[in-house]
Amino acid sequence: MKVLAVADSDSYLKWAAHLLGDLPSSCTAELAVIRTPITPSPAQIHAAVAGAAADPPVLSARALRRAAERLRPDVVLVACTGPVVDVLVSEVLAGLTPRPVFVSGLPGISIPATEKAWVFRSGCDLFVLHSEREVEEFSAIGRELGGGGAVGLTRLPFLLGGGGEVPVTGPRDRVVFATQAKVPRRREERERILLGLAALAGRRPDLDVVVKLRALDTERQTHNERHHYQRLWQSLADDGRVRPGAVRFAVGPMHEHLAHAAGFVTVSSTAALEAIAQSVPLLVLSDFGVSAEMINLVFEDSGLLGTLDDLSESRFRTPDEAWCQANYFHRRGESDWVSQMVTLVAQVRAGRRAPARSLLDGPQHAAARRRARLRVEVPPNVLRVGYRAKRRMRRYLNALG
Repeated sequence: MKVLAVADSDSYLKWAAHLLGDLPSSCTAELAVIRTPITPSPAQIHAAVAGAAADPPVLSARALRRAAERLRPDVVLVACTGPVVDVLVSEVLAGLTPRPVFVSGLPGISIPATEKAWVFRSGCDLFVLHSEREVEEFSAIGRELGGGGAVGLTRLPFLLGGGGEVPVTGPRDRVVFATQAKVPRRREERERILLGLAALAGRRPDLDVVVKLRALDTERQTHNERHHYQRLWQSLADDGRVRPGAVRFAVGPMHEHLAHAAGFVTVSSTAALEAIAQSVPLLVLSDFGVSAEMINLVFEDSGLLGTLDDLSESRFRTPDEAWCQANYFHRRGESDWVSQMVTLVAQVRAGRRAPARSLLDGPQHAAARRRARLRVEVPPNVLRVGYRAKRRMRRYLNALG
């Protein structure tokens, strides 16, 4: 079975690379990055596919189509943000012969399930999720809205083992803070986190306090980060509110940091699950709320919620076992996405499976699809110039009244 995977951002590329590693050895897989305004940097691409024979190429929409026509894949794994998933499946890769099975999903924690995520991926034959709770919630949305295809279950790929764990070669003396691009949103909230980390470093000089960045300030990521932690730290240091070297900033694979971690902290990050998998005590900060908006609702009843005061005193937690079973740590034998994918391929080849019905088909969604197609067809630098010109023109017209 031949699989073509395409990703559009750093987090989706990591997810796709890990997921391909879960395929049977009989599968042939190719991985590519679709060129968009959020294309990861060469360094991000290399880190995301660490251990692969070669870094995947960055392709335009036209080049991706040619690659698919050359490979003639049985499966296309569309590991992309919602609008890009929709436009690739409905237009860029539509009409391939033989028709592939389209598989998509979300790269991390997806609780609470959202209608938006389902709608954008409703043209795919299989939606891959990572916990019993996610399958239940998205299946309910599918029954209500229609469209879409099957829902499959797997473990989050980086929780599957098989080379992800790094042997500890030194002391566990590191506290790792995993950032999240979207939350908390306010500058002062992020500053409070940095001050809490600085307080921990002051109380525990024996610990190496690390802010593990999703991307350097100069790199793109799936979601824009308005208040980047590195910039905020420099500002706090300039104001004399923190000691410049108290906290260290780093990138690189999370599992390498966790191999040396005595504790882990986040507001909302899938990396919390990596910490659980590697038996690292952790803390999910609740100071800014526990809600869908904070993307940490899933951690209710986990036993992991705590505060910045807990952080400064290095009071870390271990998770509740029942919570783990329902959320991302189900038994391996319960995962069925690969078997569902194989069944779908057989059904399509036998002519017994119609394509999934996208809820975004129809004239009312045509303009949005055209905008999404621009993201994959127009070079990002040209697109950014166009966006800036459009904003200037809008401001000019508003000034004219």
